[in-house]
Amino acid sequence: MVGSVRLDRIDINILVQLQADGRMTNVNLADAVGLSPSPCLQRVKRLEAAGYITSFQARLNLARMTDSVTVFTEVTLTDHRREDFLRFEQNIRQLDELMECHLISGGYDYLLRFITRSIAHYQEVMESLIEREIGIEKYFSYIVIKSPIIKDQLPLRTLLAQAKM
Repeated sequence: MVGSVRLDRIDINILVQLQADGRMTNVNLADAVGLSPSPCLQRVKRLEAAGYITSFQARLNLARMTDSVTVFTEVTLTDHRREDFLRFEQNIRQLDELMECHLISGGYDYLLRFITRSIAHYQEVMESLIEREIGIEKYFSYIVIKSPIIKDQLPLRTLLAQAKM
């Protein structure tokens, strides 16, 4: 087990419930997992302290607020020394439009996910990155037309099924 607190089925159930509704009251959470409120709150605090729960956030409906474009971008770096990867990551870390950055294996180095106002805005972001000379050799862009499936909740019961509790 990676974490310092050993998870049992009640802890996992608490995490599943909070993923589905992070705003649920402690009383409702306790009822959903079969505990009284005080022990339930103690478990939640223990899970937070151990780093299993890192935040409670609101999910926003961006489409109700504004038009946007989601773009996945494959990036290949010119050089592949440790300092090249660090320089690239440090330079993109503060980009507001960057939602995800993954160092991957395969035919390119990074897979990025951007959300921008438009394709023109995305191109401005990419041009500014190229101008910074942070080691980008080439990039390929994939504009999302439709996202029929997006899951925010981790499949904890499936992922932890083989773990020793």
